[in-house]
Amino acid sequence: MAKKSPKVAKFASNPHIGKEVKDSSPRSSNDENPSWRFTKLELVDPFGWHTINTALLHSIREKLQDFESMTWNQILVVGKKFHHSIKVCDVAKDARERLKYLRLDDIEELVSLRISGSKRIWGIRQGGVLLLLWWDPDHQICTSNPKHT
Repeated sequence: MAKKSPKVAKFASNPHIGKEVKDSSPRSSNDENPSWRFTKLELVDPFGWHTINTALLHSIREKLQDFESMTWNQILVVGKKFHHSIKVCDVAKDARERLKYLRLDDIEELVSLRISGSKRIWGIRQGGVLLLLWWDPDHQICTSNPKHT
């Protein structure tokens, strides 16, 4: 009678070895890197992008690329001195009227990203995406009030 050869397992004793285990906890959009959408971009006064020259556009693009290496948490929480959400009721009357004209007056807040000095980009955040809306080179959409005055 022939000897039986020893049985060899077809699978490892622990089938999870070598497999990546996915985290099942829900991920906040604050943990995401930002992305940009241009469908709401304004090209008319008072806060349109139509006034930007080529050199400034390249500078803005570089700044947006820098933001893409960060998470929304890093941008809006760690960098809250320069970049933050602003309630619509706290922005300038012209901005509120423009939102109404665009039928966007149902949103509660806008996001302001500082590009340099007084230059700001304004948009509407939807999860990890910022719908780019306005260019504000002179910080007119939401003027900051100095503390202790």
